[in-house]
Amino acid sequence: MEKKSRIFPFTTGVEDWQALLADPDRHWRKGYSARTLAYCWESSEELPEEVAQPFAESMDPLLANLQPVIGIPEFKVPLPGGRNSSQNDIFILSRSTAGPVCIMVEGKVSESFGPRVTDWLKNASEGKMKRLEFLLDSLGLTSLPDDTIRYQLLHRAVSAIITAEQFRAVAAVMLIHSFSRELVGWLDYSRFASLFEVEAVVGSLQKLSVSSKVPLFGVWVIGNHAFLEC
Repeated sequence: MEKKSRIFPFTTGVEDWQALLADPDRHWRKGYSARTLAYCWESSEELPEEVAQPFAESMDPLLANLQPVIGIPEFKVPLPGGRNSSQNDIFILSRSTAGPVCIMVEGKVSESFGPRVTDWLKNASEGKMKRLEFLLDSLGLTSLPDDTIRYQLLHRAVSAIITAEQFRAVAAVMLIHSFSRELVGWLDYSRFASLFEVEAVVGSLQKLSVSSKVPLFGVWVIGNHAFLEC
């Protein structure tokens, strides 16, 4: 059984981020998302500029005057139906005029969002079916997504909702922080947004679901490519 400790160490630099990875040697490479994301976020005293901008431009009162409070790398959110948690690259607890806001950050360069839901479900165990039912219910979805939807996007979004519930937050945000020059994965994110009848726009905070227990927002931001060389 995976330990569910909620005691977190502070970071003193990017090396501390590496130690938190599931495979510190394989995942910590120049030009890969884990390392790139760590250098980007450690270089900023608050939110990176490209992350802060969509919040500043949002007209939604739930996100007004948003300020970060604390950030936790490699934040695990347990999910029912299996032993593996949803491991988010960064969890940002923040506060707006309306109240707490929970932001789950997924960093990407050329990495995919993993298997499609239909592939993940092949020879599905009872546990997988239980987990999928939980994910769909949490997102306010009433039917199985089509065969273009990536499983990772479902559980990353739900991990934001679960954590928002725990903090009694007014909003949950799934933020894709992409450093890809070719926008690898953008089509997958767009298809995910379409589950909620939303046409995704790069750099725009969009409300995806009001049927979830906490309103869910999504945003895709483009990171500073200079951090790919760090």
